[in-house]
Amino acid sequence: MNLNSKLLAFDKIFEIYKDFTDDINTACKKYCSICCTKDVIMTSVEGYKIIRHIISEDKTHLFEKIKASSALQRFKPEITINGLADLSMEEDDLPEEIKTPIGRCPLLVNNACSVYPDRPFACRCFISTENCEKNECAIIDDYVLTINNIFLQVIEHVDQDGFTGNLTDILLFLESAQNRENLLAGKCVNRPSCLINNRPLKILMIPPEHRDRVQPLLKALKDITY
Repeated sequence: MNLNSKLLAFDKIFEIYKDFTDDINTACKKYCSICCTKDVIMTSVEGYKIIRHIISEDKTHLFEKIKASSALQRFKPEITINGLADLSMEEDDLPEEIKTPIGRCPLLVNNACSVYPDRPFACRCFISTENCEKNECAIIDDYVLTINNIFLQVIEHVDQDGFTGNLTDILLFLESAQNRENLLAGKCVNRPSCLINNRPLKILMIPPEHRDRVQPLLKALKDITY
């Protein structure tokens, strides 16, 4: 699938998710940025959307913040969510996550997201029903977590010939015009090892108690043409 088709599919996926979250009473609002950390994980398509936003909106000054963030220790995934689903299906051991110091997202400006219309799904789906700063953690319903995982798996599936990584690493890689041209052409060359291959969706991680309830959303996602 070419990149433009993927971009259209992502827009449809995000729209379906927005329709879902519109019915949820969340505490999230502008300038509430406690959850906006440097450890956001996203796909290559999401990275391309952000880079396109930065360039078209004349926000190239953000590249300096991204480069500064690259000097900080950050979470670098060793496996994607569809990879985790594959391991779970095979009943293999899951890799342990290496904890990193909390740090602010390099795209924050005055406690607001500077690329908000094109923010990654990991940011869109991190919704809390209570104030995170007061509770020192997000409060997210189990069913919402199930839905989030479904969307993350579908997003990776759409970009299955792309890659996943930390926001900082992907944006640094795609800052290069040549790397963006290669992505448009369906080529992945000179990619750093911290950016890992995406995988197709083989099995959805849906708890038994949610399987009936998720069917309308699954149908909406399956009806997306790209």
